Amino acid sequence: MNPDLDLVLDRVIRAPRAVVWSAWTEPSSFAQWWLPAPTVCRVDRLDVRPGGGLVTRMSEDGVDFQPHMDASFLVVDELERIVFTNTIDSEWRPVAPAPLHMTAEITLADHPDGTDYRIVVRHGDPSSRERHHELGFFDGWGSVTAQLAAVAEGVVVR
Repeated sequence: MNPDLDLVLDRVIRAPRAVVWSAWTEPSSFAQWWLPAPTVCRVDRLDVRPGGGLVTRMSEDGVDFQPHMDASFLVVDELERIVFTNTIDSEWRPVAPAPLHMTAEITLADHPDGTDYRIVVRHGDPSSRERHHELGFFDGWGSVTAQLAAVAEGVVVR
């Protein structure tokens, strides 16, 4: 972790790792928490394996869906770690995503109360990290992490 380039979010989710993992790997669960409510998420592709794709769309009204993310999974260690990047799209083509490039690492570990859930989002330079911070990294990723926790803990999110 490099504090000049990375943003980090930690949370304990009161659910077993396998349940949190399923919320990350099952499209119907993933769609429930991936975007901050009330935005609606549609999962076009969720192929959680090294080289697999992550393609989502978003809608404010639940009718008109716009592209949200087109990314590739780099590392997938079952029940432990997921790493994806938006600098390579789901077809493995280099892209210049707006508003910024990033690589996200999600780690899961056992905790006496459930699952230690950690997000490290890596950036290529300090200005990109600062831009992501200013765009609301902690509010956005914090919100979806709370929604993920609600899904994993069995609370109805939407």
